[in-house]
Amino acid sequence: MKFCFGDIVIVDDFQIGVIVKSWCGTEENNYNIYVRSYNAIKNYREPRIQRYMVRHKYLSEEEKQYQYNAINGF
Repeated sequence: MKFCFGDIVIVDDFQIGVIVKSWCGTEENNYNIYVRSYNAIKNYREPRIQRYMVRHKYLSEEEKQYQYNAINGF
């Protein structure tokens, strides 16, 4: 399990959310995530989630590039 309750993450390429529940023990870990801009809790599989590294409501194009570079070691 890479994430836990309260972790701030990115889903759907640029939406920011927070982990509210973890589901483990199945083929692939998945998480219930509250996404502020949707005002809803949605379930995401672990490969579709990225760790959040900046602190704004939305990611600009520059911040998306920074996030990508940090995750991929550039």
